[in-house]
Order: sequence, then C-alpha cells, then structure tokens
Amino acid sequence: MLRIEGPSGKDLCDKELGVSRRDILRIGGSGVLGLTLGSMLQLQEASAKSEALGGAGWGKAKSVIMVYLQGGPSHLDLWDPKENVPDNVKSMFGNISTKIPGVNYTENLPKLSQINDKFTMIRSMSYTPNGLFNHTAAIYQMMTGYTTDKVSPSGQLEPPSPKDFPNYGSNIIRLRPPTEPMLPFVMLPRPLQESNVVGKGGTAGFLGKAYDPYYLYPAGDDLDMEKMTRIKIDDLQLRPEVFATRLNRRAKLRDLISKGMPTVDKAVESYNLDGYYDKALNLIVSGRAREAFDYQSESHATRELYGRNTFGDSCLLARRLVEAGTRVVEVVWPKVANSDNHSWDHHQGLSTRMKTQSGPMLDAGLSGLLTDLDQRGMLDETLVIAVGEFGRSPQRGVSTSGNSNTDDGRDHWPYCYTSVIAGAGITRGQVYGKSDKTASAPLEDPVHPGQLLATIYHSFGIDPETIVYNHLNQPRELVKAQAVSGLFA
Repeated sequence: MLRIEGPSGKDLCDKELGVSRRDILRIGGSGVLGLTLGSMLQLQEASAKSEALGGAGWGKAKSVIMVYLQGGPSHLDLWDPKENVPDNVKSMFGNISTKIPGVNYTENLPKLSQINDKFTMIRSMSYTPNGLFNHTAAIYQMMTGYTTDKVSPSGQLEPPSPKDFPNYGSNIIRLRPPTEPMLPFVMLPRPLQESNVVGKGGTAGFLGKAYDPYYLYPAGDDLDMEKMTRIKIDDLQLRPEVFATRLNRRAKLRDLISKGMPTVDKAVESYNLDGYYDKALNLIVSGRAREAFDYQSESHATRELYGRNTFGDSCLLARRLVEAGTRVVEVVWPKVANSDNHSWDHHQGLSTRMKTQSGPMLDAGLSGLLTDLDQRGMLDETLVIAVGEFGRSPQRGVSTSGNSNTDDGRDHWPYCYTSVIAGAGITRGQVYGKSDKTASAPLEDPVHPGQLLATIYHSFGIDPETIVYNHLNQPRELVKAQAVSGLFA
C-alpha cells in the first residue's frame, strides 16, 4: 500500500485537485503494479479526462435552478394519476392529456401539460427513510445527500450546525466558482423549515460560512403574495457618498500598505485575502447583482407568464440571476413544510388547497420558468430540477408518519414520488422510471435522492465521489451515489 505523508488536501480549492474515493483505491493498488507516484498521477489525469468526456451530459451545466417543493406534493394529484384503482387511492381531480402521447396529468397542471416535451419526468423517486418520516430529515437528505441519526421522538432534527454536511450548492460553488462578479449561490424566498427547525440542510456546514448561500428572504408573511416586490439589497449598493472611483482608490491604497508589510503578507498569504477582497469589491462596483434583482423591469407579458405571486416572482428572479452569472439558485416553496394554506403538506383539505392554491402557483411558475429559459436559449446550459422531500400516501385518510389525516388528505410517502428535471443535456419529453398501479413503489428504474444530487454534480463536470474533508478532517464523498445516465440525451 502506498502511503502519502503530509497534510490532507482539504483546503485545496482548485477544481483540478479534487480526489475521489476511486482515485484513492487506484493509488492504493499501484504498488502491486510497480507504478511510481508520478506515473500514477499521469494515469489518473488521463483516466479522469477520458471518463469525464465520455459521459453523456458531463459538464453541460453552467448553472442550476432547484425549485424545491418543500412540504411534499402529492404525485397522484399532479403528474402521476392512476385509473382503475380504489376510490381512496384515485385522485379527486380529473385527468388531462399532455404533449407526450399516453401520458396524463391531473387538471391542476394545464400549462405544464403543454410543455412537458421540454423536460424529463422521473416517476420513480424512492427511498426508505432513516428514522421517522419527518420533513426536516428528508430535506436534509435531499439537500446534502446524507442522512442523520439526530432525530428526536417528535421527529424534529437539531438546528443547523457547523458540523453539518454542505448543501450541494455550496459544494458546487467551491469546486466551480462563478466567472462573473456575481453572487455565486442564492436561496429564496424563505428558508427550509419544519416547525421551529429553520435552515437545516441550507448551509455550507463544515465547508465554512464563505460558501453559504446569499439568503434573500424579504419581510412579510408567507401568504403575502407581493413580498418579493419589497426586496432589500442595501448591502449590494454603494452608499450615495461613496463612488466606485473612491472605492477603487481605497483598494489601491490597501495594495500600497500591503507592499510595505511583507511580514504580515507572509503570515496571511494562504488565506488569499486579496482574492476575497477583490471579489467583494467587483460584486459591488459592477452592479450586476443589483440589476439582476430588478425583476420588476420585465415586461407585463413576462410577469404574467410566471404568475404574479411570491413563487412566480421567485422563479422569474431565478432566471435573471443565472442570466447574470449566478451558479446556483434554490427557489424554496414559499410556505413552511408543516402548515396549511398554500402548503404542499396536504394532511387535510387537499381537494380545495391543491385546486385553488398550490396547484395553480406551481403550474404557472414552473412552466413559465422552463418556457422562458428555452425561448432565451438558456436551457441548454441551465439545469432545472423540481422536487420535494417525498410524495404523499397512495391511500387517503391513513397515517404513515404519526400525523392525523382526513379522507381529504394524504400523509408522507418517501417510497415513490415524482420529480422533474430539464436542461443541460437532459432528454426532452421523456418519462423516466415507472410507478406501480397505485403509485406506491417504483416498477422500473428507482432513483434515490442521492442519485439526483450525483446527476447535478455530473452535469457540472464534478465527480460525485470527489473527496471533501469535514470538521474532523475526515474524508467524505460529495455524495455516495452515481449519476443517472439514462436521464441524459
């Protein structure tokens, strides 16, 4: 076994220097083959290039928008309705045809039904939960690729911790930093949340706060449909008395002082302070972020396309952000997971709430986003995912998670549900996987949330098994899964 002495590479930021579990295994066996370390590294580089370039969809994405349907939407009442099933399984909504022959949605998605030739629908999302079926545990898994054993009897997790695994977006901006002076990672319009556990799975965790998202959470109640119009970006604006030229002069003064302090420079050179300062300075002076946030400058037709509400405005803003150079945008459904009125957590009142609240908002916002990106030629390089932490129980009125449910409600169901994925080389007009007769379990090609994250990394040209180091300096894969190659054209 070859043993490499010296410090670990946990502080390496260059994308070329990532090490995967596969690489470690290769090096471990190299002694048997009589290879030198230099030869091994050359082979590793050649192998990595051949593997990467040979994979469908590899490196196609320049940005990703995740539309996170916090709360767990019912797949049976949206995009996987079933016929010839018992009354307590069958959706209360009528079916409609779609652009894909033989594929039906419910009447809640008339707009998406007419553009589903632009995306792939995964009808076989599935996993067996670790512990209870609570939202926070499922959200954490979906956002990080890892489960946690810190689940209390009530189903709640501990609040966010610096020891947490990073949100996938934090990993992406660390390994693929943006090339424009732009916010690299934005989360809006509200935090991930179940009850009093706020933000779990939505931080950079052990990577450090430098890789946290920019949290864009406008003030206002979750039911305030105009809250996005009151976005405040004061920290991205120059104060009236400070002009860009003055700020640049201050930067030059800083450089002069730095040259006269070689000892200090030597002490902090590994922290690359100049790089961080220049990025922050360029962000403020360039004005790209401020301009991107001005979504109200869009035409009346575009605003109407997305729907004039918090979710629609957030999807429109997501498009403007990636257009300006943001790598990762997470649009979190604008209602806390375990709540009523516009929430996807339909334990009761499903027939009314899905029809008049959550259904129309999703239909307009997501269809508007996909249509707009496609018309602008941005869908080729923008990966779009719409997914929740789980689906809903096939039978109405039963308890699967300890919650009470009426006959007009469905409980949590992680064993089978639906997600949408589009752009960046994803096949158009495809139904991937298949659920059984009652949408209770996958019949074909099950996809674990970890595999979905691996597919995102793959789209950015990042090996899902790239090693990162946690707070204890222990090596961990970005995610212990591989990309789903069948999703790519």
